[in-house]
Amino acid sequence: MNKKSVYASIMTGLNEAIEDSVSEKPILKRHKVVVEPIKTYAADDVKRIRNTTGMSQKIFASYLGVSCKTVEAWEAGTNKPSGIASRFLMMMEMDKDLVIKFPFVSNAVTK
Repeated sequence: MNKKSVYASIMTGLNEAIEDSVSEKPILKRHKVVVEPIKTYAADDVKRIRNTTGMSQKIFASYLGVSCKTVEAWEAGTNKPSGIASRFLMMMEMDKDLVIKFPFVSNAVTK
């Protein structure tokens, strides 16, 4: 694209936006994005989710990228998962096969 066509494209977009803003009925398409709020997890919830994966606290902690002490504190009710940990727990609840689809932890058989 040359400078004139870029300028013309920008001006066209701006004029459409101005026209849309002053019209009684919207002219341009609008998209509404809704992000589900992060759920708060109680100790029993975390333990239930971990048990459905069949992982020990240590392996579950490794899978989530947190320390074993963190998982212990969540399951004891001392602390609660927040932020990305809660979002990941939500994903694990929604898709029971998530840990199979994304095997960040594997079983290594040793002799």
